[in-house]
Amino acid sequence: MRALDEIICNLAPSVRVIAIDGRSASGKTTLAAELAMVTGGSVIHMDDFFLPPALRTEERFHEAGGNVHYERFIDEVLPGLESHSKFLYHRFDCSKMDYDESLLSIDASGIVIVEGAYSLSPRFGRYYDLSVFLDIEPEEQIRRIMKRNGEEKAKVFQSRWIPLEEAYFKTYGVEKNADLRFSSLSEEHAQRDS
Repeated sequence: MRALDEIICNLAPSVRVIAIDGRSASGKTTLAAELAMVTGGSVIHMDDFFLPPALRTEERFHEAGGNVHYERFIDEVLPGLESHSKFLYHRFDCSKMDYDESLLSIDASGIVIVEGAYSLSPRFGRYYDLSVFLDIEPEEQIRRIMKRNGEEKAKVFQSRWIPLEEAYFKTYGVEKNADLRFSSLSEEHAQRDS
């Protein structure tokens, strides 16, 4: 069974927020887009909470999950998700290394999908009703990153971003604590915890 089908099978009326975490290039953004199309839900990308240059210190990078601007996610997103209302947040634009001038509007009265590495950070508490972890084999991960970002950026992923993600996954047991887990190479082997 495909990941999308399995998630849809687990959508009870009480499921309003879905968090999709996982390794780089495992398909989180694609899965979130497909799920949003099926459910009519809104998507929040953790990439919008990229850590701005002013906060990039060695101490911060030594924190498991510290390379995401978790304080801003807590301040700008969690209250709207909790109240199930419309809310706005600033998107960090990696191409400019600054915040986008326009605000993104999210309607949290329906289903909201939060996708991206660090979306299951324990700093956020259990703000979601259903959690998903996407895995990928290392060789396939690098192949996809090279295809998506080019060889030069793939080297940066290998030397910097992937090790930071792996430290976060290991420190917090992100994969084993997710409600649903899928491998991008073997989606039919999904697991559901009771």
